[in-house]
Amino acid sequence: MTISAAAFDALRTLCIGFALSGLLASAFELFAARRASFNLLERGGVLTVVALPLLAFSAPFIILRNTVRGRRIEGRPVPFVMLATMIACGWSLLSGRLALNLAAMIAGV
Repeated sequence: MTISAAAFDALRTLCIGFALSGLLASAFELFAARRASFNLLERGGVLTVVALPLLAFSAPFIILRNTVRGRRIEGRPVPFVMLATMIACGWSLLSGRLALNLAAMIAGV
């Protein structure tokens, strides 16, 4: 069984997006002693502007964390979990592609 170059590139981009997402959310939790969440946007002012890049790249991790937790604790329906997973994967593809393009630009490739 072979995998096409485009499929491999998409898989690599997805994995890098999720890895970056988890890394940023975990680093925020380490330094801020609280979990990264979309509630950071509710504070307003300069904190919201600073939180936007963090949330833009850590959103796939936050979405999946909340979805798995909601399924386990609240018993959310499976179609909801599937939809949230698809949204997180799409977001991860976009942030992974942006990270790879930025890395290629810095490397001069």
